[in-house]
Amino acid sequence: MAEFKKKYIGSKAFYKRYIFLATPMIIQNAITNFVSFLDNIMVGRLGADSICAVSTVNQLNFVFMLAVFGAASAGSIFGAQYYGKGDHKGHMYTFRFKLYGTLLVTILGIIAFKLFGSQLISLFLTESEGASPEKALALGLQYLGIVLVGLIPFAVNQAYSTNIKETGQTVVPMVAGMIAVATNAILDYCLIFGFGPFPKLGVAGAAIATVIARYIEASIVVIWAHTHRSVNKYLEGAYVGFGIPKDIFKSIMIKGTPLMLNEVLWAAGVSAVTQSYSLRGMDVLSALSISNTVANLFNIVFIQLGACISIIVGQHLGAGELEEAKDADNKMIVFSVFCCTIMAIIMFACGGLFPQIYNVDAHIRSLATSFIAVAAVWMPFCSFSHCSYFTLRSGGKTLVTFLFDSVFTWVVMAPFAFVLTRYTSIGIVWVYFLVQGTELIKNIMGYFMVKSNVWLVKIV
Repeated sequence: MAEFKKKYIGSKAFYKRYIFLATPMIIQNAITNFVSFLDNIMVGRLGADSICAVSTVNQLNFVFMLAVFGAASAGSIFGAQYYGKGDHKGHMYTFRFKLYGTLLVTILGIIAFKLFGSQLISLFLTESEGASPEKALALGLQYLGIVLVGLIPFAVNQAYSTNIKETGQTVVPMVAGMIAVATNAILDYCLIFGFGPFPKLGVAGAAIATVIARYIEASIVVIWAHTHRSVNKYLEGAYVGFGIPKDIFKSIMIKGTPLMLNEVLWAAGVSAVTQSYSLRGMDVLSALSISNTVANLFNIVFIQLGACISIIVGQHLGAGELEEAKDADNKMIVFSVFCCTIMAIIMFACGGLFPQIYNVDAHIRSLATSFIAVAAVWMPFCSFSHCSYFTLRSGGKTLVTFLFDSVFTWVVMAPFAFVLTRYTSIGIVWVYFLVQGTELIKNIMGYFMVKSNVWLVKIV
């Protein structure tokens, strides 16, 4: 027992540092997801067609957002270690890489959505009682056309925010996010339903509110970063010239390309799984939209605790403190899974209350409740996989994370969902349960990869 406590249970000082870093990120993510929940409810008041349209576009936007996150994360692998080493110039070059990478992904994303938006949305829309694919497509295209305007500030915000977090300044992105989501929530209500002097714009109003909120969030983060140079030393010389040293660029590309591809392919794989589910009807898509929105409220703890692993472990690795990195990683994984298990129990017990708020058919509410229960059952397993992923990533093992994450999704999850939805008569809830259950395989893989210590590497 004493050995277990020494290996897996940290001191008060350890948890204080971990929680101090994670809490602002959790609060920011909690507020963001809560507003998304309110947004989902308000759009749901417009009918099944509207909720299908918005959820489908958001599913496609999810792929884009993960692509941007991948470009930023490629730089973050080195950014956290450069900061831990005290090399602010190296940290500056990773910032440049992030800025160029996120903007390039954004331009490509806008082109793809403009050219293929209609075809992509149509992949998720099938005939279903009480919903019209044609109307949902028209609403989806309207929503997508407006949301595209907010993609550039989102990309810039990711480049700045990730660098700020690497310095341990997680409060500022949290405050910016809080202001943005509060603005989004207020404008959602005003523009969707036409409150006071505001016009009633429906789905278009929801898109406009999102765009305005993204510009506000990016503006706050960028202005703060440039007016606080003493804690953002990576900005010194960031805009004096445009180059990145060949050796740094090459290192980031070698380590970061698998990570960037992973984020895109994983998100696309998740979308492919959702597309398979949607073959069982648009009511399933609506129920999944409700379920995912609720699950995101509970997932924030393990998602942000996992993200903190890459920062803390990355800083230890950058400073050459390999044993300290291993010790911190063990303790953070156990703490994350423990916290997630508590959240899963709460979600399982109370999750069914949330669908009752939506103005949808009883059948959709029932489906959503079942999906929420299934998500709660597998949540602790997802937490362990998530921690394993960020552990491997912190040491630059991006090819391994590529195999662990996106290859697994495309080789196991997506084909499994494809076969179950097309060639069996198994109920959609059991299909969802079985597909989510493939997380057990990732747990086994993650356990052995983390235990092997292949990630204990100083790469800067």
